Amino acid sequence: MLHIINKSPFENSTLDSCLRIAKSGGAVLLIEDAVFAATKGSAAESKIKQAMAGMKVYALQPDLAARGVADRVIDGVTLVDYAGFVDLVAENPKLQSWL
Repeated sequence: MLHIINKSPFENSTLDSCLRIAKSGGAVLLIEDAVFAATKGSAAESKIKQAMAGMKVYALQPDLAARGVADRVIDGVTLVDYAGFVDLVAENPKLQSWL
């Protein structure tokens, strides 16, 4: 299952809820303000590193660039462009968008 998160981890508990419920072997895609969770030194860094032990974590590169944090991505987080986003959706028969 692909879990898509778009809310900032600093203004919303969506990331925490997702990581608590998401199954090992799934994938998380961070888009929009959720990409802040994928940055080194952020309050969410340890949560993302723990999540990577059991699932793949992706971040949308254009959203990182738009927020000026593309150079601070946590090692192990896979960057995708819009085509990669579409590929992830196509590869995963089940999706969960976290609002």
